[in-house]
Amino acid sequence: MALVKKPVTGMKEILPREMEIRDYVMRVIKETYASFGFTSIETPCLEDINNLCSKQGGENEKLIFKVLKRGEKLNLETATCEADLTDMGLRYDLTVPLVRFYSNNANSLPSPFKALQMGNVWRADRPQRGRYRQFMQCDIDILGEASNMAEIELILATTTTLGKVGFKNFEIRINERRLLKAMASYAGFSEDKFDVVCIILDKLDKIGPDGVKAELLEEGFSEESVNKYVALFDDISSDVSGLVKLSETLKDFLEEDVVKSLSEIIETVEKVKKADFKMVFDPTLVRGMGYYTGTIFEIAIPEFGGSCGGGGRYDKMVGNFTGQNVPACGFSIGFERIVLLLMESDFKIPGSKGKKAYLVEKDMPKDRYAEVLEKAMAERANGAQVLVCKMNKNKKFQKEQLAAEGYEEFEEFFNNPLN
Repeated sequence: MALVKKPVTGMKEILPREMEIRDYVMRVIKETYASFGFTSIETPCLEDINNLCSKQGGENEKLIFKVLKRGEKLNLETATCEADLTDMGLRYDLTVPLVRFYSNNANSLPSPFKALQMGNVWRADRPQRGRYRQFMQCDIDILGEASNMAEIELILATTTTLGKVGFKNFEIRINERRLLKAMASYAGFSEDKFDVVCIILDKLDKIGPDGVKAELLEEGFSEESVNKYVALFDDISSDVSGLVKLSETLKDFLEEDVVKSLSEIIETVEKVKKADFKMVFDPTLVRGMGYYTGTIFEIAIPEFGGSCGGGGRYDKMVGNFTGQNVPACGFSIGFERIVLLLMESDFKIPGSKGKKAYLVEKDMPKDRYAEVLEKAMAERANGAQVLVCKMNKNKKFQKEQLAAEGYEEFEEFFNNPLN
């Protein structure tokens, strides 16, 4: 059997240049989130298959990497379906593991609990630009806070982090799942079809209003309901005034606190933000996860042309484990896409000390080699980053390779004594 040197499709190898940027971004994330009072936790990469297939993860539940039972538990002869063969799966996000973690450890945790979690997740998805089958997620969540203080804190912490990394002129798009339901009810769609309507609405940016209308009609909805629904999105401004205008149309179908809470979030964040971004009310924002119950939000960075993270409120998820609901809200940065944008812009890590390379002549006597090492150690003690390596015959090409890795200074050492 021939060995394969390429990684499995959708699994990414990370070269040194990118790893430096990833490490830098992770440092900024951890330091900034810690300044907002978030504390780090870690959960296993494997979860019970029942937790992962609980109909809360939307389309992602179709993308789970499932793990076969082992030993005597794996009985191929008696198995009648896939469920008989698997008992675990690789996590497809960090929210399901967090909620299980909280449900298991709530008595040992403060309330509200502000969690920071960074780790790889896996989805059997179709790989494309900025999307892999294994990728890093960076989540912050607040559990135990029912007010919109949670949303405001999450948005401020996330946007402050993006600003520190160097992103400007981006948007935080915000909406409310209860507003989506009110729009569907107003149009005359039955409650059991709300998910179908939202899935189609979520395609708006790709297929346009006419495409949304066509797909809704294909689902068998009446033309009257479809026209009434699509008309809701005409001439709605992307600020609080647009929210107020839409709520007036939906007043018989919408809870009063929805508009008040959304308005407070938008206005408060705009007032105290430090990063260069804009809060945007977007009544077409859906977010695919089935566990969202209220506010939802998404990061839109113009350079990427799509979502670079998102989150929302999921107040009923803990109750699925404990029988008692706990208010919860989270925000996830699209780590891989952010790193991709930084790589494409030839990002330079601010404040980083120059990297220096010592090129040592071949077959250097040990005493001479020790002198070179002593000099390198002295520079390292003063904060310099020094690489010591043997000098190649083609020094020009060697230096070009090192320069591509960020080395800016070169010193050559030969067998003659140091000056």
